Amino acid sequence: MPSPLPPESSQPVPARPARRRRSGAGWAWLAVIVAVAAGGGWYWKHQRDARAAAAAVPGSVPGPGMSQGPGGIGGPGARRFAPGAAQPVSVGVVRRQDVRVMLQAIGTVTAQNTAVVRTKVDGELKAIRFREGDTVRAGALLAEIDPRSYQAALAQVAGGLARDQAQLKNAQIDLQRYQELLGQDSIAKQQVDTQEALVRQLQGTVQVDQAQVDAAKLNLSYTRVTAPISGRLGLKQADLGNVVRAADTTGIVTITQTQPINVIFSIPEASLPRVTGPLRAGQSLAVEAWDRDRRNRLATGQVDFIDNTIDTTTGTIKVKAVFANADARLYPNQFVNMALQTDVLKDTLVVPSAAVQRGTQGTYVYAVDEAGKVAVRKVTLGPVENDRTSVTGDLQEGEKVVTDGADRLREGAQVEVIAANAAAAADAVAAQPRQRGLDRLPPDVRARVLAMPPEERRAYLQKLREQRGAGTAAAGGAPGAAPATAPASPTPPPAAAPR
Repeated sequence: MPSPLPPESSQPVPARPARRRRSGAGWAWLAVIVAVAAGGGWYWKHQRDARAAAAAVPGSVPGPGMSQGPGGIGGPGARRFAPGAAQPVSVGVVRRQDVRVMLQAIGTVTAQNTAVVRTKVDGELKAIRFREGDTVRAGALLAEIDPRSYQAALAQVAGGLARDQAQLKNAQIDLQRYQELLGQDSIAKQQVDTQEALVRQLQGTVQVDQAQVDAAKLNLSYTRVTAPISGRLGLKQADLGNVVRAADTTGIVTITQTQPINVIFSIPEASLPRVTGPLRAGQSLAVEAWDRDRRNRLATGQVDFIDNTIDTTTGTIKVKAVFANADARLYPNQFVNMALQTDVLKDTLVVPSAAVQRGTQGTYVYAVDEAGKVAVRKVTLGPVENDRTSVTGDLQEGEKVVTDGADRLREGAQVEVIAANAAAAADAVAAQPRQRGLDRLPPDVRARVLAMPPEERRAYLQKLREQRGAGTAAAGGAPGAAPATAPASPTPPPAAAPR
């Protein structure tokens, strides 16, 4: 009889299989980590080699010294240069010239005079004698109001005047007769005095009647609305057939006098002596009005008036300048940039404003010598006129200073001077549609291809190149060899009708 198994051998042992499963999962995770690390190391080494190759052969792959253009890093439009190579820059020339010292301010254009044309009598608007936007002179007829009621009123008071004038004349004749009888002692003195009083009473009545006639004539003349000042008309505020009244606030139209025209602007309190000094000496101060972007000069004028008080809130004082505005480029309530000339610096050094660099050590420029190396020159800035800045420092007339590309430069860097518009010219050439192979097409086909939209033209030319490439391969594949049988050009679609 076989001996029984030991008690412990009859029990299952689940712990060891569990440990084996956990050990297998750990080895799998370790393998994954090793694989990722190896792939990362390979990728890093590959990128390092690619960057090194890009430094040796610019334009191949992204590397040191390569910027990102519109097509991505190393794509079209990116600037590529190898470390230590000459950097392309644009330069300007240091000159000597007169520089005007200008005070800059923001001004508001105001009309010389503004008049709201209102009717002085009530009535129906029968005629409008102007067009919106016209320039009129003072006294020009603008509108007419129905005059019939005012004509009737004039006739009424004129009749009363004629009646009272007749009574006055009769009383004067009686007074003259009574005075003759009094001289003959044939009439009482009291009767003569009474007649004299009647004559004076009728004289007053005639005067009242005459005033009423004058008032009626004046009201009748108000039915013809005329321009009170010369200027430019705005939008009409009343239409034909409307009943207009003297109490209306909007009136019929507004006239603004814009020739000449004023500009009100403020200057700092500290700059006041620079303006009042020349004015007290009898000199005229020139002032210019520029558009919002300070690119176009709108008008030139002169300072006309300085306010008599300083604004304590802002520490500024208002100045009024007058402009002839013959070309009507200034409009009331327009915002303009003002430039007030207070002095002129004679024969001073100026550099292009784009050449001025600012850093922690102050302001400086990069000067380029004959060997193409740059040197940092510290300068002190002065007044600015247009796109040139006056400077003082270690600069000489005729030297060249960097105006574009200074962000990549250091002291002693080697540069290559290029035209200031080279990048723009290259972009313009790149933007032109590619017309390679068009000269090989018949004239009628070429004209129809040029009339195609850009996308359709590119598709047609690509198809043409593919057919020619197939013909070259059939001829033996020799580069530049003509095919045995030239492929037929794909028939272009008919030219689109002009839009």
